[in-house]
Amino acid sequence: MDFLRRFVLFFLVSQLISFGIKAQSVTYSDYDRYDLRDGEYEVIGMCGGRFYAYRKMDDSCLLEAFDDAMNKKATVVLDFLPDKLYEIHFVAYPEKILVLFQALESNKVVQYAALLDGLGRLKSKPVMLGFKKTGIFGAVKTYFEHCVSDNKRLILAYSSEAKGSTFELEGKIIDDNLNILKHVHSTFSTDNSLEAGEKSIANDTTIYVQTYTTTGTLNYADQYWILKLKPSTSKFEHLELKLGDKYATGGYMKIDNMNNRLYFGGFYSDKKNGDFDGVIYAQYDNSSHSFQTTKFIPFDEKLKLASGIRQSEHPFDNYHVKQIIIKNDGGFVMVSEIQYTTTRSNYYPSPGYYAFYNSVSTSIVREYHFKDIMALSYDKDGNRLWSSFVPKEQYSQEDGGMFSSYSFLNSGGTLAFMYNDFNQYHSRIQLATVYPDGKTSSHSFVPDNNNDVPDWLPKSGKQVAGRVLIIPCLRKKQICFARIEF
Repeated sequence: MDFLRRFVLFFLVSQLISFGIKAQSVTYSDYDRYDLRDGEYEVIGMCGGRFYAYRKMDDSCLLEAFDDAMNKKATVVLDFLPDKLYEIHFVAYPEKILVLFQALESNKVVQYAALLDGLGRLKSKPVMLGFKKTGIFGAVKTYFEHCVSDNKRLILAYSSEAKGSTFELEGKIIDDNLNILKHVHSTFSTDNSLEAGEKSIANDTTIYVQTYTTTGTLNYADQYWILKLKPSTSKFEHLELKLGDKYATGGYMKIDNMNNRLYFGGFYSDKKNGDFDGVIYAQYDNSSHSFQTTKFIPFDEKLKLASGIRQSEHPFDNYHVKQIIIKNDGGFVMVSEIQYTTTRSNYYPSPGYYAFYNSVSTSIVREYHFKDIMALSYDKDGNRLWSSFVPKEQYSQEDGGMFSSYSFLNSGGTLAFMYNDFNQYHSRIQLATVYPDGKTSSHSFVPDNNNDVPDWLPKSGKQVAGRVLIIPCLRKKQICFARIEF
């Protein structure tokens, strides 16, 4: 039984031709003690030929190393971390791990960076990157964030605020050896109240920020800018994405470092309080300093029918763009998912299959809904080549949707989505595959009668190699990690 608990190996009933192999293997690590109420975890990635994970339990911050069979090979106590740790994140490299952490010090939140070697040992004293005062109520929000360049050689650690008609960003760009390359402090102002979205950093240290003004009861954007901070300047250049008479309902940008371009994909509405009516496709070229392509592509009847009967009244509302995959020919695949939050003043319906992990104790209950996944493929001119839908319906209460959404793997053409299919009474793990021609297949690969299967957290998983996913799993007050090899 101990052997079975340590390693659970099983195979899909159908072969995935695009991955070039006929089956998957799933291997679990041993269980460790863990309590969601005061614990933290993170899938870090591969370093020195081992997989690393972070686990905080009680007062111990632990870095744990596993081999390919998920045998624990080492546990490193991160004793350099402060007692009052506020947030922590990791970036894995082949032979080192970069740690970004925030500490509560008096009335301040202080951002630090530290570097660990391939065995998880601290290489030098942590570097302070900045601090923010907390106010009379203490630390109550996100004070610092970060983004990593595609080549992982640059990290922007920053604080930002959109207040009134002004957006401000302040931070530091560091390299993967903790050298501070640039201090960043820039603002952008317009006539109306601003909101800020995604931030990204290119391989050449150029910073991009989404900003927009909103209108109507649904807060759709009536003006949209991408702010650009070039390496040699300290002032934002604003690139307006002209919406005309459309309203942007959300968007996602992706840097194309190879071709020196920026892609934008999102949705729009023809009315400021209307349904989603189509896709925004835009391509900004850094060489010409302009948007070479901006298209508003309405949803056609064929796509509406393909979305499924469950979404017939408002087929595309509440979709949020989650990934953009740039293709070699200049086209892209845009992946989005339906997600929204509701509230109710009683406990009906029940919290569902994972109720153990979220004890509801308030009269106002937040409900988390995660539904269908949609993948749309476009050529370089913005013409849709195919569409694929993965139907799912995930519902939970007061847990942030921690068991919902999906884990994503891109093998270079084939896209895989792993998610929990659950209701009030049961849950099973599903794998949906979207092939290069847009065709899909779906498989359930954990037997319903296998009582040894823990509760997977696909949304917290990470692709750590070309065909390997690591997903954390809970079992009441224990945690383990599942290694899925395709």
